[in-house]
Amino acid sequence: MTSNALFPDIAPPATEERPVEDTRHGVTRTDEFAWLRADNWQEVFRDPSVLDPAIRTHLEAENAYQAGMLADTADLRKQLFQEMKGRIKEDDSSVPMPDGPFAYGSSFKKGGEQPRFFRTPRDGGEQDIILDGDREAEGKAYFRIGGSEHSYDHRRLLWAFDDKGSEFYTLRVRDLESGEDLADAVADTGGSGVWTAGNDGFFYARVDQNHRPSKILFHALGGDASDDRLVYEEKDPGFFMNVEGSRTDAWIHISINDHETTESRLLSAADPTGVPKLVAARETGLQYDLEDGGDVFFILTNADGAKDFKIMTAPVADPSRGNWSELVAHEPGRLILSVLAFRDYLVRLERKDGLPRIVVRERASGEEHFISFDEEAFSLGLSGSYEYDTDVMRFSYSSMTTPAQLFDYDMRTRERTLLKTQEVPSGHDPENYVTRRLMAPSHDGEMVPISLIHHRDTPLDGTAPALLYGYGSYGIAIPAAFNTNILSLVDRGMVYAIAHVRGGKDKGYAWYDDGKRQHKKNTFLDFIAVARYLVAENYTRHDSMVAQGGSAGGLLIGAVANMAPDAFGGFIAEVPFVDVLTTMLDDTLPLTPPEWPEWGNPIASAEDYATIAEYSPYDNVAALDYPPILAAAGLTDPRVTYWEPAKWAARLRKRKRGDNPVLFRINMDSGHAGASGRFSRLEEIAYVYAFALKVVGKAKPDALL
Repeated sequence: MTSNALFPDIAPPATEERPVEDTRHGVTRTDEFAWLRADNWQEVFRDPSVLDPAIRTHLEAENAYQAGMLADTADLRKQLFQEMKGRIKEDDSSVPMPDGPFAYGSSFKKGGEQPRFFRTPRDGGEQDIILDGDREAEGKAYFRIGGSEHSYDHRRLLWAFDDKGSEFYTLRVRDLESGEDLADAVADTGGSGVWTAGNDGFFYARVDQNHRPSKILFHALGGDASDDRLVYEEKDPGFFMNVEGSRTDAWIHISINDHETTESRLLSAADPTGVPKLVAARETGLQYDLEDGGDVFFILTNADGAKDFKIMTAPVADPSRGNWSELVAHEPGRLILSVLAFRDYLVRLERKDGLPRIVVRERASGEEHFISFDEEAFSLGLSGSYEYDTDVMRFSYSSMTTPAQLFDYDMRTRERTLLKTQEVPSGHDPENYVTRRLMAPSHDGEMVPISLIHHRDTPLDGTAPALLYGYGSYGIAIPAAFNTNILSLVDRGMVYAIAHVRGGKDKGYAWYDDGKRQHKKNTFLDFIAVARYLVAENYTRHDSMVAQGGSAGGLLIGAVANMAPDAFGGFIAEVPFVDVLTTMLDDTLPLTPPEWPEWGNPIASAEDYATIAEYSPYDNVAALDYPPILAAAGLTDPRVTYWEPAKWAARLRKRKRGDNPVLFRINMDSGHAGASGRFSRLEEIAYVYAFALKVVGKAKPDALL
């Protein structure tokens, strides 16, 4: 176990105890730190200055404490920041995507924090900056651009911004000839909108006071937002909702979903006054997603027991479920992730044996072919196209050693054209690194995939330190993608590994099902099994391994800290979801009702209550000898509220044994995603990595291989 000798002798903040009792299903819990939850949290998200002074004082004391405890890493943090910044092409630019007479893209200027959006003539020419994020962010402590959507006639840009970190986005409309925003301004949106075919208005989702997108409205250009027409209202607080367009520009698609059920409504983009038409009524467990294919809709669905999804078609005239016909059959173990339709082709991204692949299908003949790759572990992404009537689609590829590459792929000739390779200005030689795909046996015999990278010169005799990253919720699979930031760890002799634990869809939908609700503990046991496997295979030692996760991955870290504190030398939990039971019992919080299918509903079910109570990190903090722990949060985070890690840190200090510190760092100007600028975000990453290097004895700035 790492000793507190690594840290200065500074007393942590004393957190006042104000016990509050809560009794559910005959079980009484006492929360001595419940007062850290601001009663006016909705107001705080919009205006952080209204935070209770007592809470603010405590949070500032936490920041002062962690700053003092890590003060000796200042030089290391500067070095890490410079290294990571040196791997970024500061004036980088995307490859413009063609659409009609123009091509649209984004770029950064040297030293700039925020992206700039531009367009050029389709066949090349001078860039026209249509939105400058740095200029819009001037004078703001936090600023993030949401969606941006040019109108079909290319005369205007619909764009969104959040200047609090609380994800209440304001929509604006920019005249692309004058460069000025129109008077139209719509607040409290989900961050994007969809133009009508006539370019005379847009549809958007309105976010309510509990931060749920409950209404779809239509805004006519030149009108007042208070007069916007209600298109659809979702009465069930357990469902999210968003609105999007289609690539043929013919349809407005309203998608309503929780984590296991979806429902879609369609509206003609040419008739903004129309009534949305229901495709298939919500049915618990039924998921489906529509892709406009001109005369048909392609429907990606798990209907009829297709756990890993299949593809159906339905006529545009009536796409109701009774008219669905099977096109691509369900194949157990082959998870279809997404589909893209073009006039002559249908492209799908799927995952099989834990790795992604792209399949191109000719619509007329049904002939299919794969786009193949050679590396042992890699990541793929479909960039698609603005245009429907084209033979060219775009995709990205990377691995843990190979920088991201962007390709145009001609689906007819099967020729791929490399458009761009991620540039690493400070230099990168893939031959210096080794990437592996390993399988670790878990407690019940399931084999857990591991993506791993280490420097070629790192000794694999058990002496190397390691960082093990995990997530494991919502079916999200963590890709084995290129990440320039982790090279600062790997170049210092650390092994970096991703544990593809249950709760993600890394091995198909069943991998997700087996890591949620009553099976949630499999997520944590998988992670522990991976840690023990890495030690058994001489990649590292337990006291030299740091575990890292964020958001629901922070839940993973908190649970594992209680279950196996001896398996790690340190824990990093970023915006961690650690007070699961209390949050799932509070149906006023933004994400609680929509999250019940993922975690269970402890209000209605005593069984769900008991299941969550068994692993909820805050409820299971015990008199254990925890290694050093760093928790990080954002004050205006609507997803994982700041008081969860604040309470967790206080209870850990109260109950734990040993002298290892618990540090809590809170960004008072940001939300779930952390700092909004690209370089200020690097400073946060440098801080986290400095903690990891400190606890494994690699804190000297020049401790490179």
